Amino acid sequence: MTAIPQGRTRKAVLASAVCALVVTGTGLTGCGGEDPDAGTNGVGKLPPAKIQSRTQSAARAAETVRLSGAVVSNKRTYKLDMRLKGDGGTGSVTSKGTTFRLLRVGEHLFIKADAEFWGHQDGKSDDDSSDAAAADKLQGMFVKVPKGDPAYQQLSIFTDKDVLLDGLLSLHGKLGTDGHHEQRGVRTIRITGDEGSGGKLDVSLEGKPYPLLLVRAGGAGTLRLTDWNQEFALKEPEKDETVDYGQQLPSS
Repeated sequence: MTAIPQGRTRKAVLASAVCALVVTGTGLTGCGGEDPDAGTNGVGKLPPAKIQSRTQSAARAAETVRLSGAVVSNKRTYKLDMRLKGDGGTGSVTSKGTTFRLLRVGEHLFIKADAEFWGHQDGKSDDDSSDAAAADKLQGMFVKVPKGDPAYQQLSIFTDKDVLLDGLLSLHGKLGTDGHHEQRGVRTIRITGDEGSGGKLDVSLEGKPYPLLLVRAGGAGTLRLTDWNQEFALKEPEKDETVDYGQQLPSS
């Protein structure tokens, strides 16, 4: 009399186990009518435009974030690993095989690079003695970037949390959703622009709806957004580590 119920119980347990494996491995939305948004912050049930608005608001309100990955701009690829907060940021940027460090505290922006970075000046040969002397002087030092120098506007963007995120977190074209996913153990809802050709953005379904992964439109890079609201130190370098060129940097 108990054989049939036991068999059914075993089958039910097996089916549940298979369902769990499939959902975990593929990011599917559940089995047997289960609600994939159960126990989440609820943004997965919203229209895509509202999800985008909520994640943008959460990003602006956060004190800090870490941004890492690649951005393609004007056919040039920049690899970023930046930690950002409201009054500045610090981290590294790599472009054309050269890596330099950026540090901004308030309005004061500094760049730190090796001699090779400073030695390659436009329109000058690599073996020019004055260039080599300048490069040696700047190597390993924090060089203060004057606000009037064109490099200030170009480089400070990488250290400006609000400007950088406002420019990155808007998808292009008609907004839609592309199911439930997972990023490093965190459940997400994915929104897209023009079915993915206008970019893809994974938004956290746990806690605040922070953006966690951005795939930019047109193959313009992929970025991870992590360490939300994790405090970090941000201070100007010591004077003996700093070179101040005054009104203009040496061209590079």
